[in-house]
Amino acid sequence: MHLSNTLPHNNRIEIADVLRGFAVMGITLIHFIERFSLNSFPEETCNFLIFTDRVIWDSVFFTFSGKAYCIFALLFGFSFFIQDNSQKLKGKDFRGRFAWRLVLLLFIACINSALFPGEILVLYALLGYVLIAVCRLSTRTVTIIAVILLLQPIELGQIIYALINPDYVINADLDAPYWELVNTAQKEGSFLEMCKTAIWTGNVANMGWMLLHGRVTQTAGLFMVGMIIGRSNAFLYSEKNIKIWIKVFIIAVTAFFPIYGLINILPDFISREALLVPSVLLCKSLSNIVFTGIMFAGIILVYYLTTLKNVLHKLAPYGRMSLTNYLSQSLIGGFLFYNWGLGLYLHTGITACILIGVSVFFLQYFFCNWWLRSHRQGPLEWLWKKATWIKVGKG
Repeated sequence: MHLSNTLPHNNRIEIADVLRGFAVMGITLIHFIERFSLNSFPEETCNFLIFTDRVIWDSVFFTFSGKAYCIFALLFGFSFFIQDNSQKLKGKDFRGRFAWRLVLLLFIACINSALFPGEILVLYALLGYVLIAVCRLSTRTVTIIAVILLLQPIELGQIIYALINPDYVINADLDAPYWELVNTAQKEGSFLEMCKTAIWTGNVANMGWMLLHGRVTQTAGLFMVGMIIGRSNAFLYSEKNIKIWIKVFIIAVTAFFPIYGLINILPDFISREALLVPSVLLCKSLSNIVFTGIMFAGIILVYYLTTLKNVLHKLAPYGRMSLTNYLSQSLIGGFLFYNWGLGLYLHTGITACILIGVSVFFLQYFFCNWWLRSHRQGPLEWLWKKATWIKVGKG
């Protein structure tokens, strides 16, 4: 079957929705086994549950932690390109509208962060402006900037500074006191107390964690890579693109194992914390990126080249309603686990949490399929779009 190598008339590329659905599914599972940043579990006495808890935790974190969010960030940059390019073809400049769209996203994200202090959209809303700054630069220039950001310049700077300054001491736990306050509110607070703590202290803790773990520069770089994917039409089916994604897959597989292995052996060779902490973080960041490349390219190749496309296709509705799904899981998770709701954190281990997470995923999945039978977008996607294009003044 020959597939067109031009954009569909409605500017939707299904593989992007599939990837987005896969990413949000992974994020959902991570959030549920973390119990929405409330990492204190009841002690298991059953050996079988101790075993399944460990297997589930290690498997889900290995597969999705630091990778699902990478796919989500890539698609954020890609979506910006689709919207910007669509407006350029009409002779309009989308940058002003996108800036307003990010203001709206920040408002939405702040509401979400009051429910779940570990959310990612505040960072997206703040960093999204880098796309406005670089979107008129050449692809070569954007690529160079993205590579620099993905190489974790802050951590590289710390390593260099530690090498030339033997007295340099790193503080890798600056966010810890804030998380203690947040966790106390999660365990003991009412709904309003939780929201008051999370909206400020939670965001400080979350932003501090992301800064300390290289997520800020990495996310900005991934936004740009996503925009470059859009510029190159790399999501569209063609022999050229298939060859490119095969190369990406091979290179990523080849690079992943040495980098991942390096993470485990670095402590045997570096004893000084000021050097070890940024070195491990740098390797973890790179390993997450190349593993993301394995999944990203792998899903695209499976989608276009195998009969499993019919299975992956089923994730598209879930991806089309990614904002609705992402925000609703925060409300559901908070109600289930925090003190203001059912307080299940006192009773649920990792195995129970993953079963709840899978159940919530399927609940959202069936809702998406039902909703999209009669609507073109999810409810929050529609609201965000309408607010983005609100008319100001006459005309």
